[in-house]
Amino acid sequence: MRLRIDLSYDGGGYHGWARQPDLRTVQGELEHALATILRLADEREVRVTVAGRTDTGVHALGQVCHVDISPEVLDSCIGHMQANGVEALERRLKHVLPDDIVIRSISRAPDGFDARFSALERTYVYRICDEGRPVDPRMRGFVTAIPDRLDLGLMNEAARMTVGLHDFGSFATPNPGGTTIREVKRAHWDRIPDAPLASEDSDTAGYRVSVLESGLVCFTIVADAFAHNMVRSLVNACVQVGRGRKSLDWFAHKMAEPVREGSTGPIDARGLTLEHVSYPPDDELAARAEAIRAKRTLE
Repeated sequence: MRLRIDLSYDGGGYHGWARQPDLRTVQGELEHALATILRLADEREVRVTVAGRTDTGVHALGQVCHVDISPEVLDSCIGHMQANGVEALERRLKHVLPDDIVIRSISRAPDGFDARFSALERTYVYRICDEGRPVDPRMRGFVTAIPDRLDLGLMNEAARMTVGLHDFGSFATPNPGGTTIREVKRAHWDRIPDAPLASEDSDTAGYRVSVLESGLVCFTIVADAFAHNMVRSLVNACVQVGRGRKSLDWFAHKMAEPVREGSTGPIDARGLTLEHVSYPPDDELAARAEAIRAKRTLE
């Protein structure tokens, strides 16, 4: 039986998603918890497949993964609960996992579902506090501070160059046997307005409560998939343009000539969050997975 797991996590305390020997990772914590709940002697008996591997320090709000478990093993975790195996697993997993990983839901996956290969789009957001303004200490783990005021007009001109099917070799490294060709659907920079948390009528004694993200600069990018370090490297390149350190011609050249070099390395991980993963209708899941497994080209 294939199960879909929707989860969120604070990546600040993890060496990324992927399991690594002797390092704390999200996959490692999740698989250890699953093996414990299902009473498996060897954690290698349970392996989760994720929609998008996040790097060290990167967060996720809408991460998705799947795991294959036999119905007999799944039912073993019911115990005295008045619940089916899926419901029992969700309850126990929420109790066992550390509080920086949150299970949003567990469900039986439809036929053909693959968390990684069936995905249509992934949405990331990068959050910046610019102009040297102090970062709200409640947001310090999720926001990157920049001392200069960023020129969002120039940064959006750069971001528009990324939309479409391109080789992002200047901003990413391929997996072995893979490629850095990706299709970006949308990419834009926005400064979040200083908006009230509630209506003016609800303010007390003239004090105005603002939305937590008020004033932050946010980059939203949506693509079919992302190569390693691609989002953070694109953010860094846009920020260099927005600070006046690099030109739009330089950015255009990096898009036209996909060669990695020092000035297009990744920015700090803390500002990046995987916000959402979208999938096609159930009857198109298997075909999507099969199509996306093929190696991409620009043709």
